[in-house]
Amino acid sequence: MHVYSHLYSQVTAAVTLRRLMAHKDSYEKETLRPVTIKQILDAQQPHPDAEHKIDDVEIRQISFVGQIRNISNQTTNITYKLDDGTGTIEVKQWVDPEASNTMDLDDDWGASSKPKITTNEWVRVWGRLKTFSNKRHVGAHVISPITDKMDIMYHLLEATYVHLYFTRGPLDQIKQENNGGANGNAYGAHDGGGGDSNMGRVPMASVSQTAKRVYQAIKTSPQNNEGLHVQNIAVICGMNVADVMKAGEELLSHSMIYTTVDDNTWALLD
Repeated sequence: MHVYSHLYSQVTAAVTLRRLMAHKDSYEKETLRPVTIKQILDAQQPHPDAEHKIDDVEIRQISFVGQIRNISNQTTNITYKLDDGTGTIEVKQWVDPEASNTMDLDDDWGASSKPKITTNEWVRVWGRLKTFSNKRHVGAHVISPITDKMDIMYHLLEATYVHLYFTRGPLDQIKQENNGGANGNAYGAHDGGGGDSNMGRVPMASVSQTAKRVYQAIKTSPQNNEGLHVQNIAVICGMNVADVMKAGEELLSHSMIYTTVDDNTWALLD
């Protein structure tokens, strides 16, 4: 019996190793990519069985932030509708019946220890993009409330950096291509004395520092064709909405931005 047991262990180990080697490539591609909701909606999928791609790079696990617009409790899952200012998408978190029963039996270690998520709250999601019946949603592994609003700006900047990395190349490569010139400002910069063509204009020189901050937030933040909402700008700049509105009026009066879907959503006037 000892010999058979030893042989069985060897066979089991060999089969396990073979499976691991077969899935080695898949494991190596299980990276976590920060994205915006617009990037999720624009992701390409060559065929139904293929992985989704953003910037022509396969994505497996993604993370993004958003404000909860709606919560729908189902028998098997909880569906959240999230909006990050660039688009909206549904996020599904599956309910574990056994875990629910455990929480009901012991509140000290159950529901009370899990952060409660409410409508209009900002959260961070870790999960996987899925397509079912031509409709996209994210299957969430973790949904965590955001307690520091600066984390929203950090995430948007991180998503922008990764996007630029895949579309323009590593930052060191950009600097080398610019040959260290005075106007080689790497990501997002333009040739010209002021780095940005609009910054050199007379109207920009005459606006306040607050208006310049709002202008730069609109210019550099990920967004759709509708532009950015006042609330999103306030979060990105770390300002209150009233100050953003005042800065927006200043930029509107100089014809540097314009309103899009409503009076509180702005885009740059090129």
